[in-house]
Amino acid sequence: MKRPQLIAPGSLNRMLQEANEAWGRCDYQQSFELLERASRLDPANTRILMQLGQSYGRRYDYAAAERCFDKAVRVATRKAEALAAAGQLCADFPSHHLAERYYRQALTQKDVPPETFVRLAELCERLRRTEEAAGLVERALDLDANCALALLTQARLSRQAGNLEEAEKILRPVLGSAQREMRVRGYYELGAVLDRQRRYDEAMTALLEAKKPLAPDAPPLLAEMKVVRAHVRQMLDTLSADTMRRWSERDTVLEPPLRLSLLCGHPRAGTTLLEQVLDSHPDIVSAEETEIFQVDAYRLLGRNLPPDAPMLTLLDGAQAGTLQQARKCYLTTMSSLLGQPVGARLLIDKNPSYNVLIPAFVRIFPETRFLVALRDPRDICLSCFMQAYVPLTRASAPCITLENTVELYLWLMGTWQTLKPLLKNPWLEVRYEDMVENLELSARKTLDFLGVAWNPEVLKFHAHARQKMVRTPTYADVTQPVYKRAVGRWRNYQKYFEPHLEKLEPLVKAFGYE
Repeated sequence: MKRPQLIAPGSLNRMLQEANEAWGRCDYQQSFELLERASRLDPANTRILMQLGQSYGRRYDYAAAERCFDKAVRVATRKAEALAAAGQLCADFPSHHLAERYYRQALTQKDVPPETFVRLAELCERLRRTEEAAGLVERALDLDANCALALLTQARLSRQAGNLEEAEKILRPVLGSAQREMRVRGYYELGAVLDRQRRYDEAMTALLEAKKPLAPDAPPLLAEMKVVRAHVRQMLDTLSADTMRRWSERDTVLEPPLRLSLLCGHPRAGTTLLEQVLDSHPDIVSAEETEIFQVDAYRLLGRNLPPDAPMLTLLDGAQAGTLQQARKCYLTTMSSLLGQPVGARLLIDKNPSYNVLIPAFVRIFPETRFLVALRDPRDICLSCFMQAYVPLTRASAPCITLENTVELYLWLMGTWQTLKPLLKNPWLEVRYEDMVENLELSARKTLDFLGVAWNPEVLKFHAHARQKMVRTPTYADVTQPVYKRAVGRWRNYQKYFEPHLEKLEPLVKAFGYE
């Protein structure tokens, strides 16, 4: 029997709106309280239970998320749909264990859509269970031979297996899909297949076709990015070496000390490879591209300031108590993500685009050591341009054109160049090309910088990576031994780079890639 709703629809909607607003200002506790109350007042509302489960999952409380999703499934009239939705939300947290559980339960229901089989296949693919993934895709295609998501996944599996002609053949129907996202992803995948076949002009054509439907989404996101850049520029113009030195002289009030390194640089610069190498060491634990520092530490400093307060004002004005609270919140949430305390291990916070937050790390965690991944700027720009960012976000919107991709690189790595002479904390630049040329030498140098003893396990990083979920786009690459085929790849597209080489030249020279 369906339990009655104990609140008027208008009041319920206002409560949900308040919960969303509380979440937007990072008042998570109030958001949870409002959603829990709304669920008690409307106990059969699966939408509220799903939102509550998603919210708990995004804060890494997977047990609470599971409780909410299980309740949502119990009251749902369409069990298969509810289970699949719970699986997708868990995959986005990420909690691949919960995601797999809900997807598998969904497959036991009647009238399961083919897309549910594919979602589980995508999860298996990322967990390197490729045979199982291929079997699930086949089951999806048995239900609907024209399922675009199934064909796209099948083509990607074929490409990864080296069956390039087969992958291209599978992809062709996807390019005419009525779903915009499927068409876009199809053209991106075709670009990757053609690139592997050394059909570079055709690959570029496919990439440009992929970006056309996304182009209208870019302007508002680029406008937001422009505001962020202005904010950072203001900070860089006023930041001094003396200020950075003062922040880095660690205050004894900031306890307990943390062994911490920020791994930054630029997306597609080899950060995932370096992270997996380091994470293979038993004395190191890594966190992969979370928002924990920005949300749980940095934002706490500006809690009582206007949203547009200058970064330098926010950082320099932070009192010891606020800094201490920021450290505690960061460590608490990071431990929730990792499922265990960081303890005495070295924590690697890998965030390729966090160059702009280096001063904030110095302020909140003066003990931070900085690892900055370097790679040939032209290879980075090409790799970013070829990456299937769907849908666009503020961070990925510049990659809609090669010109804006270059501008993004110049901004992020130009920020590092500006900060480098001001930084008193230890820092080390690690070149991707050095890692693929001589991994052991590069790993020894990096571990020595971090104050960690040598361990040969780091050379088996690809085996270690197969035992975990890697969420970045290079998830398939880091489960293989190092290879050199990506070095100098930009030369295959040199004629497309010609208009931009002059802009890149200063940083090409500065980082030694002449």
